Amino acid sequence: MKSPLRRISFNVVLRLFASGREISDEALLRSVDQCRSLSALQKLHFEVASRRPLASDPAAAIKLMRAYALCGDPVGARRLFDESSERNVVFFNVMIRSYVANGRSHDALFLFSDMVRLYGVRPDNYTYPCALKACSSSENLAGGIQIHGSVTKLGLDSNLFVGNALITMYARSGNCLDARSVFDEMPHRDIVSWNAIIAGYSQSGLAEKAMELFREIRQSRRPRFDAGTMASILPAMSNAKQADIELTRAVFDEIRGRNLISWNAMIAVYANNSLPSEALNLFIKMEKEEIEPDVVTLASVLPACGDLSALSLGKKLHEHINKKQMLPNLILENALMDMYANCGCLPEAKEVFSNMKGRDVVSWTAIISAYGMHGRGREAISLFEQMKDSGIKPDHIAFVSVLSACSYSGLLDDGNHYFDMMKERYQLVPRLEHYACMVDLLGRSGQVEKAYDFVKKMPVEPNERIWGALLGACRVHSNMSVGLISADHLFRLVPKQSGYYVLLSNIYARAGRWKDVSVVRSLMASKGIKKSPGCSIVEIGGKVYNFYIGDRSHPRTKEIYAELEALLGKMKEAGYRAETDAALHDVEEEDKEGHLLAHSEKLAIAFALISSGEKTQIRITMNLRMCGDCHRAAKLISEIRGREIVIKDCNRFHRFEGGVCSCGDYW
Repeated sequence: MKSPLRRISFNVVLRLFASGREISDEALLRSVDQCRSLSALQKLHFEVASRRPLASDPAAAIKLMRAYALCGDPVGARRLFDESSERNVVFFNVMIRSYVANGRSHDALFLFSDMVRLYGVRPDNYTYPCALKACSSSENLAGGIQIHGSVTKLGLDSNLFVGNALITMYARSGNCLDARSVFDEMPHRDIVSWNAIIAGYSQSGLAEKAMELFREIRQSRRPRFDAGTMASILPAMSNAKQADIELTRAVFDEIRGRNLISWNAMIAVYANNSLPSEALNLFIKMEKEEIEPDVVTLASVLPACGDLSALSLGKKLHEHINKKQMLPNLILENALMDMYANCGCLPEAKEVFSNMKGRDVVSWTAIISAYGMHGRGREAISLFEQMKDSGIKPDHIAFVSVLSACSYSGLLDDGNHYFDMMKERYQLVPRLEHYACMVDLLGRSGQVEKAYDFVKKMPVEPNERIWGALLGACRVHSNMSVGLISADHLFRLVPKQSGYYVLLSNIYARAGRWKDVSVVRSLMASKGIKKSPGCSIVEIGGKVYNFYIGDRSHPRTKEIYAELEALLGKMKEAGYRAETDAALHDVEEEDKEGHLLAHSEKLAIAFALISSGEKTQIRITMNLRMCGDCHRAAKLISEIRGREIVIKDCNRFHRFEGGVCSCGDYW
């Protein structure tokens, strides 16, 4: 940043110039260096030219050329270049850099080619990095390889700036082996070198290689990380393990003077690795530091709001987007639609969709999926047909959304129709996700044996999701034989996944086989496997509250349990009888009833009832599948208290109103 004194001197020169008063040559040339306005520069150019012949004054000509480049006018710079009678290597370097900086890489390479051939001027260690940058920008790998050969002959390949430019050139063209070879042979490296090679690996999908280097620079005495490093490593971090996320956060914390790129990188790492709470907390911290979010920030934060059902923050972000007139923007509109859908606000999601000036297959897929998750399968199918009629060709993910919608609503014939359409009309080879949808659809429809036959005939090896869908169907329809087969496959595929042990235990419990329940639980204990605790999240007054089964940590615990007891009495009057098989304990019925009463979703409902207005919709997000007893209780509570309750479990949405659930008791 230029000092205030120099800025003032420039302004003074302009005023003196406008008044016609005499200005010294030194002040005039200093003003050229500081000028960033093309119109002002043209006036200064005229004044300089009137005092001295620029054709024979290379220093003044070079100053003006640089100024024209900074003002975005490489044509003006080239005019001075052509008029000069003493073109040395500095002239060529300035002109080539001017072209590159203003996006005219082809012109830069043409001039570079003419240096020796037409003008007899040899490039130096400043020329080659600019020429290589032009090759990178224009994706001219062949030209870059030729330049690499030239710098090697001249011994300039060991130059830091040349080496960095070579790494970037090879990495951007996808030649990571050559980029790494240059990197490894460099006698000296700086942060630019590390950023370039890490970015190359990341952009080429070589996440592990990028992470290896990231750890190496972290553990060694290398230059301090900067925002560029964070931006470089972000693509590789999208599938990072927990330890890598912790490492990235440690590095983020070390960065001094963090800018928006750094914040966006860290927020995206959290959002892309299923850590929405961390993403939102970091975003809130960013706001406190008065850093204004951009499109990249919002595109990461909005899905996190949806994951946590943080509707208040999501609406606030929507207001910010409208205030800053960021729409239309396809990425943001898709993110807004996804946020509203995942917060259970289907009308708002549809409104965003309806107001979009342009839609892509992602937009259609998002709204189809939203209707499917809310149990409105017929409308999801209608939207799928509208997408086809609009001329947008459905892709693999679009078919997943419509097949899932059929599954959620029990539309078996429609599901079969779209599965066949995908293969026959669109020649799309089904993936494991599509097979999983079909297994789920058959299983939910009660055709468990047929679903198992479908799995056995699949042309690909079934994965965890497929066997999990089959095991879930066996739990719902109490199919012990297929359930045991499914569980056996799952225990071999994912031996540490607690949810499948719980499903098998549930199947045994429904059959009253409590000894087998104990065997499953003993097996879990011997392997050190713990059941994931049920957690229900509810937002009240813009604040998010978490409840766990049997939770008594909330300051209003007494009121919450008192409300539950009162509700239990009302529900029993309406004919409620606890579905004690969901308790999964071989204990007295009264104890089972007490256990069920303390399920996290019931605690969250009770808290919302005593903490919000009578007409306020209750929204709850769960980390597990809603149990049958809580599902029945929620229906009755919605009727008793006259409240609309929306619960998002790990499978779908349930909208309870007037004693009825939108899923039609099919989930």
